[in-house]
Amino acid sequence: MYYFIIDGFSILRFHKIILAGMVYKCIKLIAAIILIPSTIVLSQAQYGWRGTDRSGIYNESGLLKKWPVSGPALLWETSDIGTGYSSVTVIPDAIFITGRKGDNDVLTALTQEGKKIWEVIYGKASDSNYPDTRGTASFSNDKIFLVSGMGDMVCISKNGKLIWSVNYFKKYSGVTPDFGISESPLVVGNKVIGTPGGKKAAMVAFNIENGNIVWETASIKDVTQYVNPLFVDYGGKKMIVTQSADFIFAVDSNTGKLLWKFDYAAANTGPEKRFAHINTPVFRDGYLFVASGYDKVALKLKIKSDGSDPTVVWRNNDLDPCLGGMILLGDYLYGSNWETSSFGKWVCVDWNTGKTMWITDWYNKGSIISADNMLFIYEEKTGHMGLMKPAATKMDIVSEFKITKGSGPYWAHPVIDKGRLFVRHGNYLGVYSLK
Repeated sequence: MYYFIIDGFSILRFHKIILAGMVYKCIKLIAAIILIPSTIVLSQAQYGWRGTDRSGIYNESGLLKKWPVSGPALLWETSDIGTGYSSVTVIPDAIFITGRKGDNDVLTALTQEGKKIWEVIYGKASDSNYPDTRGTASFSNDKIFLVSGMGDMVCISKNGKLIWSVNYFKKYSGVTPDFGISESPLVVGNKVIGTPGGKKAAMVAFNIENGNIVWETASIKDVTQYVNPLFVDYGGKKMIVTQSADFIFAVDSNTGKLLWKFDYAAANTGPEKRFAHINTPVFRDGYLFVASGYDKVALKLKIKSDGSDPTVVWRNNDLDPCLGGMILLGDYLYGSNWETSSFGKWVCVDWNTGKTMWITDWYNKGSIISADNMLFIYEEKTGHMGLMKPAATKMDIVSEFKITKGSGPYWAHPVIDKGRLFVRHGNYLGVYSLK
């Protein structure tokens, strides 16, 4: 091998320098390739109602397994969010929460430390007998989607500017349920979903960029309820599942075609005629669990991979949460039941068999979420927050504390994000450290 000397450097060393530069550029290119998809995934992820998949299970670890006697440490609090029963929506660089101020529904953006960034009116508040804000904000594709108490589907930018608004209840002559309009929009790809019900359309998809109609699901001749729909991807079928007054039904998320409907009203033959369908269904491995308050039967349904009508696997008459949702951990479902409008107990049911494992009184019925293989329950009458170990043998409360600020029912579902517990009561929001 011959070496040519140029200003004291050999050609060989020169080649090494060139190679090192190429390696450095390759590393930068690989990093960029990795970073770009991650950014896309972040912008397309949906943040909002009961977590990214609406299951109520938050992907957290290293949380306290027992709280101090006085409860977890309070990090910050605010009473400037308006009144409501909605939950917070937490993204990496902001916190969004809806609330009623005067006659308007208002969206407030906060920093991670609780400082207000901006607030914006996004529609008129409900004029129902429970007029405070219900709908939780959905964040996806760098946009915020909301439904006002009067049926406005609204898109707002991250800096609080209105992008578009469509009153889909008026447009489709939707019938407002007894307790008012309550919907936390579901985003699927480039579509945001609304469920006006009534004579014109059971479900509608709007383009997230401009609010134009993408598709409409033909009327199923039934009125809407309060359920926040669930996206299900099973057996090659991408579907949106929700409930109307009488039916559980699924729609093709790409076309809006009705795939199937199940007559839930016919499955309930008990003496209690009142109903209010509120809970988002639970899905796992081809099976759907649906439950509703007022002594309505809970059903586990088998979804068909060809999109045909589901079949009943089992029924349970004990787990009938009114509005607090349900959690599936391992092989057991957890939630509260409805015994009267002012009272309910807590229930555990075997996912595989439908057998009730236990029913226990703990203050009152309420909402339930999960993180780090623990259950967090928020009782709706006096504001007790409990930390519970999941167990099939008994209700195992290991810690509790009480929310003492705010007013009205304790109906807002708690949220957990980055080791923090967000708890709302009326116009009050408290944020607690779980680490």
